[in-house]
Amino acid sequence: MAPNPVAAPSPPDAPHQPAAGAGRRPDLLRLVPVAAAYALAQLVPTVGTGLGWDETVYVSQVSRDAPPAFFSAPRARGITFLVAPVAALTSSVPVLRIYLALLAAAALLLCLWVWRRLLPAPVPALAGALFAGLWTTLFYGPQAMPNLWVAFGALFAVGCFLRAARDPGDRTALAGLAAGVCLAALMRPSDAVWLVVVLACAVAVVPDWRRPALAVAPVVGAVIGGAEWAVEAHVRYGGLFTRLHRAGEIQGGLGWNPAFGDHLRALAGRTLCRPCDVPWTTTTPVTGLWWLALPLLTAGGLIVAYRGERRLLRPLLLATVAGTALAAPYLLLVGYAAPRFLLPAYALLALPVALCLSRLFAAARARPLALTALCLALAGHLVLQLLITATVAARGRATRTAFTAVTEELRRQGVRPPCVVSGEEAVRVAFRAGCASRQVYGGHDGSITPAGLVALAGTRPVAVLVAGNAAPPPWARDWRLHPLPDLPGLPGCRAYLAPTARPGGP
Repeated sequence: MAPNPVAAPSPPDAPHQPAAGAGRRPDLLRLVPVAAAYALAQLVPTVGTGLGWDETVYVSQVSRDAPPAFFSAPRARGITFLVAPVAALTSSVPVLRIYLALLAAAALLLCLWVWRRLLPAPVPALAGALFAGLWTTLFYGPQAMPNLWVAFGALFAVGCFLRAARDPGDRTALAGLAAGVCLAALMRPSDAVWLVVVLACAVAVVPDWRRPALAVAPVVGAVIGGAEWAVEAHVRYGGLFTRLHRAGEIQGGLGWNPAFGDHLRALAGRTLCRPCDVPWTTTTPVTGLWWLALPLLTAGGLIVAYRGERRLLRPLLLATVAGTALAAPYLLLVGYAAPRFLLPAYALLALPVALCLSRLFAAARARPLALTALCLALAGHLVLQLLITATVAARGRATRTAFTAVTEELRRQGVRPPCVVSGEEAVRVAFRAGCASRQVYGGHDGSITPAGLVALAGTRPVAVLVAGNAAPPPWARDWRLHPLPDLPGLPGCRAYLAPTARPGGP
């Protein structure tokens, strides 16, 4: 009888190869509940929230109920393309929220599915739960904002890159690599550039990955995804470099501006910290504890891979480098903070963190006190994230109520389509009223001259919104003054109404 052959050991970078059909059902049993819970956790707190200022700009480009708002240089139209199927059919914000929440949950499931054979089975599921449990991920899932979709694109692209690197014949992975980078470039071209740079460096540094296809696929994805932005730069902004320069101006100028403290303070529930003069209250340190632990847990995951599971080191190291590169511009070069900016980094860093936590839980099973402490810490973190999400969403509902009151009052004063709104919060008020929003030149959204706006006032209702102690522009001082309900952060709101805006009517 011939001896049984001995299976050759797998190379360090070999993918997991379960038997045919094996592993597919357990993977689904782990990943689908994570995505389903994410969909539900998004929708419960965000029902009833209105569109934010940035959301209004993106949605108005394809809305059937209002003219498009001014589209400034830094913006890309990827999120507009994403919401177009719904925004072109209905103006219902709840329908848009449900559509985006379900789409985000499906995207999370797809991204985790790509990583299922690159890491031990529980790790992608735990990483998905950690990422989905952040208040920024929960709040921005149903929002028409681009940063979460950059995160999905980056997570998907890096996973496909690793699968294509391990299997040169996996053309599906190469196509997925290009598609992930394309999605990131559609949403935020600058983020896609950093992602492509990291992947190109990985191809250059790792001998096993030095294949033309791995270097070309990300570039192709970035070119396809960024083509519209580049073409629009030449058509509307006077060229690519002119648009880049203007985008930098609008963002306050890019330079050495370490913003670690700003981002830490913003985690208390500020969607934008500009300027970030939030006081360091007793609650703020609690909301930032996980952020301070993130580098330590990431390093722990890499150490676990290096010491005990060497085949995981390359995937986790690439995810860590890519996440760090995507975070670096916002932490070092932009002088203000918005928690959504770091979502791509959180998505990628969740992988080494999940490996670290999974090993900590495994080591603590024999120690009830340690296991209880870990469970309580994780549960407390998730509860805190849910509470912050609920607080931010409650502000969104209050803001919607306030804008609805202002819009209804303007309608009673004769500001009805076709109409124009300028001044404070013109974008959101105009969109809700079905009007065009026009700001006079001199600011970031300047789209008309004072003379042009006065000329429009002769043919249609025009309202100039002023708040606080601000004086009206000289050309509107003689227009009819009417008080308005206050908006959040803007007491003393009032409108200067052109003679064409007449009270009453249908």
